[in-house]
Amino acid sequence: MALTRTYDGAEPMRVNKWLGQTGVCSRREAEALIADGLVSIDGETIRDAGRKIEAGQTLTLADRAEALLASGVTLMLHKPVGYVSGQPEPGKTPAVRLLSAANQVGHGDIPARDASLPPIGRLDEDSRGLLLLSSDGVVAKAVIGPQSDLDKEYLVIVAGQVTEGRLSRLRHGLELDGRALKPARVTQVEPRRLRFILKEGRNRQIRRMCELVGLEVVDLHRIRIGPLALGDLPEGRWRHLTPAERQALVGG
Repeated sequence: MALTRTYDGAEPMRVNKWLGQTGVCSRREAEALIADGLVSIDGETIRDAGRKIEAGQTLTLADRAEALLASGVTLMLHKPVGYVSGQPEPGKTPAVRLLSAANQVGHGDIPARDASLPPIGRLDEDSRGLLLLSSDGVVAKAVIGPQSDLDKEYLVIVAGQVTEGRLSRLRHGLELDGRALKPARVTQVEPRRLRFILKEGRNRQIRRMCELVGLEVVDLHRIRIGPLALGDLPEGRWRHLTPAERQALVGG
């Protein structure tokens, strides 16, 4: 049966905001459902994410909307070096091969071998750390969509002398492929270990940034995506995201 709610607020409210406040779904999820024509007010399908609902009006979510909200799966994997995030070339091993019962931490369904779980923000074969694999379009949009504001944190070991001048250039002023990079937060944690916090993800960005200032990346470890930290998940192991973690990623 389709979900229905009657609005009783004193002032008109945007539909996406109301759905978020009532816990039906996040604002981003509401916007996606509206765009797909799965939300109606008093029987009229709405298409405008900015549409307001007024007191006494009844909102209905189509059956398919409820199914979509319940169907997405997002997994966190601590990817080791030597595995590729996406579709592998011949001779390469995809990270999804690690999604076995033996490698699972906690509870939840084991993905089928043919499950579609694309990477949400890739991690190079020679890099390790937090990798999200997901069939949840809302999570994907929140993490790598054009409007995403989530930052990513990396611990990087480099070869070469780390100077204040090199750190300054890493933070601001570099270009890749003819386009200026957004400012980055780069700090020196140990003599050869740097912390990078980025809000963009160009191809092999950190390695190429370091090359531009005369440093070579020896080890690159992603430890956080937005509010989601890798924590103590062992390398090569995986787990399901909790509902609270998913909600933190997609926002209210």
